[in-house]
Amino acid sequence: MPEARMAYPKLRHPFEAKPINPTGGTTILYAGKTTGLTETLPGDGLWITPQDLTRINGFELKPEGACFQELCIPLKENSELLKRVDDQQWFNLQAFADWLGQPYMVDADTRAWSFGEIPAKRQGMMADAMAPEFEVLDRQGNVVRMSDFKGKKALIMTWSSW
Repeated sequence: MPEARMAYPKLRHPFEAKPINPTGGTTILYAGKTTGLTETLPGDGLWITPQDLTRINGFELKPEGACFQELCIPLKENSELLKRVDDQQWFNLQAFADWLGQPYMVDADTRAWSFGEIPAKRQGMMADAMAPEFEVLDRQGNVVRMSDFKGKKALIMTWSSW
C-alpha cells in the first residue's frame, strides 16, 4: 500500500506559539498603542512606575494628583493607588482604572492588559465638541490631519465595508 502523503506539510501547523512578553514582562494595550513593561510589582493589581504611567496613558504624578493636561485627579485620599518599595514609587494602574470607571481586561497567563478609554477624558472631548487628532490619506495620497482644520468647521464622513 502506498504511503499517505499530506499536501503542503510545512503549512500543517502554521502558527507557532510564541510568548507575548519577555520572561516576567507585561504588555499594556491602550488607545491603539502597545507598551511593553519589563518591571512590575508582583501581587494583586498592576503596579507600575510613574514613568510607565506616563508612557501608557499620558498621566503624570504631580503634587496635585494624577494629571493629564488640565485634568487632575487628587490621590491623597486614595493611598491604595501609591506605594513605595525600596526607594521606588509604584502606582496601581488597575485600582486607578477601577476608581475612574475605566473598563479593562487582563489575561493573567500572558500578562497582557487591555484598557478602554478613560471616561473623564472622553467626557471632556464631548463637552468641547472637539474631534481627536488623527490623520488619513486623501484620494491623491496626501496626508490630511485633523489639526489642518483648526478653527474651521469640518464635516467628517466615515464608512466601512465590513
